[in-house]
Amino acid sequence: MKLLVTGGAGFIGSCFSQQAVLEHGDDVVVLDALTYAGNLENLAALKTAESFRFVHGSICDPDAVAAAVEGCEAVVNFAAESHVDRSLHDPDVFLETNVRGPRILMAAALRAGARFVQVSTDEVYGSLGATGRFTESSPLAPSSPYAASKAAADLLVGAYRASYGLDAVVTRCGNNYGPRQFPEKLIPLFITNAMDDQPLPLYGDGLNVRDWIHVDDHCRAIRLVMERGMNGAVYNVSADTERTNREMCDAILRELGKSWDLVRYVADRPGHDRRYALDSSRLRQELGWKPSVELETGLRTTIDWYRENRGWWERVKSGEYRTFYERQYGTRLATATKRKPEGRSS
Repeated sequence: MKLLVTGGAGFIGSCFSQQAVLEHGDDVVVLDALTYAGNLENLAALKTAESFRFVHGSICDPDAVAAAVEGCEAVVNFAAESHVDRSLHDPDVFLETNVRGPRILMAAALRAGARFVQVSTDEVYGSLGATGRFTESSPLAPSSPYAASKAAADLLVGAYRASYGLDAVVTRCGNNYGPRQFPEKLIPLFITNAMDDQPLPLYGDGLNVRDWIHVDDHCRAIRLVMERGMNGAVYNVSADTERTNREMCDAILRELGKSWDLVRYVADRPGHDRRYALDSSRLRQELGWKPSVELETGLRTTIDWYRENRGWWERVKSGEYRTFYERQYGTRLATATKRKPEGRSS
């Protein structure tokens, strides 16, 4: 099978691309603009594969997309601006990449006769109460410019299917973790900061709940949806592993043998959703998917990867990353107070 994987030099896209080439024997074309979170090192395992080709270009460039999609049977769109904090500072770039980009991709997929897979997020549903789970029919109620841009793209998928007959599916997943994740996200940020005895910025009271899944399991779910998902359907992807941010922070510190004294509670960000949780019954029942990586094991192997690949994340945590990090946390960290969770003695 020949695939166009957009955003394939990023965290999740590179994992999917490796699975496609190395496990399924696909021909894969990766189209990536290599903005701050795109990294060719993430595709090093495919460098010598004859069935892999990298194209440097943007999904917002119709000519680059048209050239890359030629002969492809499916387009899997991972390309996105994905960090909520950045969307609060600069919403315009999120609208460009996350809305206009998918529209260009859908038009190209339609012309090529290719299936289109939009990789979305649980954040399109907004915040959930203390009980229950989002289903695919839950209303969209995004709380951030990032989430709103992803919701808009999801709606465009439905519009292109209804108006033009596009063969398309949407996946919505919770918080991913694993190797090669850009360290603006909670787990790699906390791992790498703790390894260097730097402060771990924890928003608000740290009790926001997220639905965690290992990136390998997420990519296997996307594969199933791409191959066998019902045209026009949305599939939630969840490992049913809810943890508070404080619990994740504590687990990382314990695994690294570090003290809770590294934690800094910082002012909560605007519109910070309290809880996400997904019902993935459709995916499990229709397509037979189930997660294979337990959180405790996956977190441990992820920490080991960052231990063993210090050069990778030290190169990443420089330049533009450092500028954003200092703008986002610098002042807050200097004035924040230290607190310990109940029951923690260290």
